[in-house]
Amino acid sequence: MSVLRPASTRVWTVAEAKARLSEILRRSEDEGPQRIGARKSFVVVAAAEWDAATKPREALGRWLVQHTPRGLNLPMPERSSRRGSPLSEDAGE
Repeated sequence: MSVLRPASTRVWTVAEAKARLSEILRRSEDEGPQRIGARKSFVVVAAAEWDAATKPREALGRWLVQHTPRGLNLPMPERSSRRGSPLSEDAGE
């Protein structure tokens, strides 16, 4: 399932939409968003696609804290050591 795929090229008239609502609902789930109306346009989207597109994203800081590797004993550099800048010209030497 892709999130909010481009609407199909067909535009349903309001009268068609009233008469064939179940088909429009099925197509919105199978084929993607369905557009209704020419002058004033509306779009019918499957609830799963809508929820996925509008769900608030998790804050980056919270994600980083929750996904930080645990239990790794990485060697920490000594605070007194003078490390060069990794961007300096002599960094590769």
